[in-house]
Amino acid sequence: MKFRLLNLAAALMLILGFTACGSRKPVLRIYNWAEYLSDEVIEAFEKEFNCRVIVDVFDSNEAMYAKLKAGGGGYDIVVPSSYQVVRMAREGMLLELDHSQLPNLVHLDPIAVKFTQDPEHRYSVPYLITSAVIGYRADRMDTGPDSWAVFADASLRGRMTLLNDQRETLGAALKFLGFSLNTVNPEEINAARDLLIEWKANLAKFESEQFKNGLMSAEFLVVHGYSSDLLQAMEEDENISIALPKEGLSIALDDLVILADAPNPQLAHAFINFMHRPEVAAENMEWVMAMSPNLPAYALLDDAFKADERIFFSEEIFAKSETIFDLGENDQLYINAWNEVKTAP
Repeated sequence: MKFRLLNLAAALMLILGFTACGSRKPVLRIYNWAEYLSDEVIEAFEKEFNCRVIVDVFDSNEAMYAKLKAGGGGYDIVVPSSYQVVRMAREGMLLELDHSQLPNLVHLDPIAVKFTQDPEHRYSVPYLITSAVIGYRADRMDTGPDSWAVFADASLRGRMTLLNDQRETLGAALKFLGFSLNTVNPEEINAARDLLIEWKANLAKFESEQFKNGLMSAEFLVVHGYSSDLLQAMEEDENISIALPKEGLSIALDDLVILADAPNPQLAHAFINFMHRPEVAAENMEWVMAMSPNLPAYALLDDAFKADERIFFSEEIFAKSETIFDLGENDQLYINAWNEVKTAP
């Protein structure tokens, strides 16, 4: 009799366990850049879809890719730059999107085609367009920089940072030298490598996570950083300014993708579609301080926001700037050059 009662108790516990699991809210896990998604947008999505959203952050495409390849994950959505999407799709890491679940694709601004490397949106949907620029303390400098040459200024030694990102930072040196961000000429890449090694002597460090906080605390006076982060810093500290280098810069499109092994692909599709509702895209733009290529959302934005060429780039800036592309086997040229920069004394 005791044995049968124990079996009954075990059965009840099993039923209760299944009931509890069934009552749990589904979880959408997102792997994103830091401070790159509005808290209010997350809350609105959670409420409407009766779910929880968990966001983990990375500081470079390379770090994100390495973690996923090493088996770290359980993520549904990742936010790589468009050039990284090409590599991830090629290696079978991404789910092919179901456009029937993404009706808000009709809102996409054709301008995104200038930057995407997946123009049919087979694996990705454009999210935000940003750039890597120069941020500086206007209260600590007589004249603000207008060129990548500022990193050669020995008077600022130990008070400057460059991004810990091989393509962005080699790209800054390439633009200064008058070369393409996507050159596959070994001599040009090596020239950029040598220039970075010279600049390295003036740096506090290569930094992709704390450059904004370091600038706000005045630990750093000049930083190479992402425009959205630096614009957020300017909102909090009027002594921070942004320079768009005269030689040109990189303009990046970051995309929303679903991993091939995503636990909740249907909820992930719902999130991507939600992000391109015009009112959601507008809210997220003004929070992140970056441009979402969503045409009807523009009418919902403040006029001053739309007039800011650090967010909505002018034709002049477009003309002298580039987007980083996936270079296939030639990526190894950049990997080798970056390793030499990082190991140089």
